Amino acid sequence: MTTMQRSLGNIILQKPFVPTQLRKRCGAIAYRRKIRMASAVANDELLAVAKSAAQAATQIILAAVDKPRKVSFKGTTDLVTETDKNSEEAIIKVIRQSFPHHGLLGEEGGVSGDVNSEYLWCIDPLDGTTNFTHGYPSFATSVGVLHNSQPAAACIVEFAGGPGSWVARTYTATKGGGAFFNGQRLETSSTSAINQSLLVTGFGYEHDEPWAANMELFKEFTDESRGVRRLGAAAVDLCHVAIGVVDGYWEYRLKPWDVCAGVLIATEAGAKVTTMEGDAFSVFDRSVLAATPSLHAAMLAKTQPATAKLRKGGIDFSHWFVPEGYKVVPVA
Repeated sequence: MTTMQRSLGNIILQKPFVPTQLRKRCGAIAYRRKIRMASAVANDELLAVAKSAAQAATQIILAAVDKPRKVSFKGTTDLVTETDKNSEEAIIKVIRQSFPHHGLLGEEGGVSGDVNSEYLWCIDPLDGTTNFTHGYPSFATSVGVLHNSQPAAACIVEFAGGPGSWVARTYTATKGGGAFFNGQRLETSSTSAINQSLLVTGFGYEHDEPWAANMELFKEFTDESRGVRRLGAAAVDLCHVAIGVVDGYWEYRLKPWDVCAGVLIATEAGAKVTTMEGDAFSVFDRSVLAATPSLHAAMLAKTQPATAKLRKGGIDFSHWFVPEGYKVVPVA
């Protein structure tokens, strides 16, 4: 028989035959849906894990910062150290203990976990590796998590001070819950004019058209502002916007792990964050502009035409470093 029958009085109820392979496939889909539904996590819980993960990396970095370093190269001048790798492993271990089914995107380890999950962790175990290698006090560990491709929770630990006197400074945020620095609520500055502002930017390792365009923007903003700093760690730059020690930040060609945590911290502190063309920002975008709400438009007036010119010249500004199979939800 191709049907299963059972009698109820004079009524014969028939259950259609379903091929075994189809039953298994439907069962797997239902299981994945059940996992996703059961895995809804409060932002505060995500933050607690992000903080634990960042603290685990912090201990490794502090133990290594004043010691000789084993350095290798990802590019001509793009460094990676054993501390990068060890701290990323520590972060992943903490996240996996709490959320084994979440996706994960790390600077050193790439993609792991389930990219079909609603949650994707973006981690930079040591943002500012060159600074760390030289003992220059501008580097950080950055742990952020996306929920449906939007930042939900973030923790960044910035290392300040210098050789023999390092201090770890912790920035945190949850979506809709505000941003905090060592437990104190953060708020951006109220600066509204470029000639009253202190700005910060960054340059990638590839000296290409966006690099050259940003050099011109650096000159323009330097001419009009009180100064432009170049610290070499995007996570630190965004935190400095959030805490109000700088008023605006822009940069091309950042990766999701560079900005996931920092963008949330800056936004929750009151910054306006868009692409350098003024569009709604995704961590998978190739440009970012973060500034006080009253300064953003003045900065955009310079970054927008520069970026539009690059786009017209054939530079790709589509999303990048999106894990294969990961669904990017459009920004509302």
